[in-house]
Amino acid sequence: MTIDDLGEPFPAIGRPRRVVSLVPSTTEAVALAAPELLVGVTDYCTHPPGLDVERIGGSKYPKLDRILALRPDLVLANAEENRLADAEALRAAGIAVWTSFPRTVPEALSSAARVFEHALRLPVPAWVDEAAALWREPLPVRARAVVPIWRRPWMVLGAGTFAGDVLRRLGVANVFADAGDPYPKTSVEDMLEHAPDLVVLPDEPYAFTATDGPEAFGGLPCALVPGRHLTWHGPSLTEAHTLLRRRLDDALA
Repeated sequence: MTIDDLGEPFPAIGRPRRVVSLVPSTTEAVALAAPELLVGVTDYCTHPPGLDVERIGGSKYPKLDRILALRPDLVLANAEENRLADAEALRAAGIAVWTSFPRTVPEALSSAARVFEHALRLPVPAWVDEAAALWREPLPVRARAVVPIWRRPWMVLGAGTFAGDVLRRLGVANVFADAGDPYPKTSVEDMLEHAPDLVVLPDEPYAFTATDGPEAFGGLPCALVPGRHLTWHGPSLTEAHTLLRRRLDDALA
């Protein structure tokens, strides 16, 4: 029996012909490998640029009636980005749903391979092995960072996140890695009490910029990074190692 990342049984549907993706990184992966399969994606599926596919709303609150109208035989979801209730509603409507949930880079690559092998029934793309080679050896820890992901209220990367593992493999330890929540609410004072050497500011989900974010941290080095390369677990992983390492090196220099 084939199961997805949550251990849910996946029905033997053969190769799907109509796919809806609720996960931006998965959308990018499918669009590069078999764009003809995609019939619906979320409003946040921005890669590859120019993707001309029906939009079905946001990741947390997709328009289920619009998805059903597209008559997909497969929906690709993520346990963190999408609601379990929506996946259950789609299954109840007779649609096969594959849910991914990688929390580390190796898990992401293994998960992607399984999506292609078992859900899409397609060859595993070359980028999976390319990314595995790039990310195989973690770098020694050289800095401790706080990673805000939202402002008003402040929220940070906490325990057990994919992005935290990405940074750890680049030699940057998350000072909130022992928090009881993956994305705890906090304050600037609390962040500074954790004595970080570095602040990592992604441009999603909150769009931190050079003029919105760094000023709150009293002169601590700040690395502005693309959220896609920090949090997406798809083809962008082949670019992320070099790009993120350069941004971190520049901030720590």
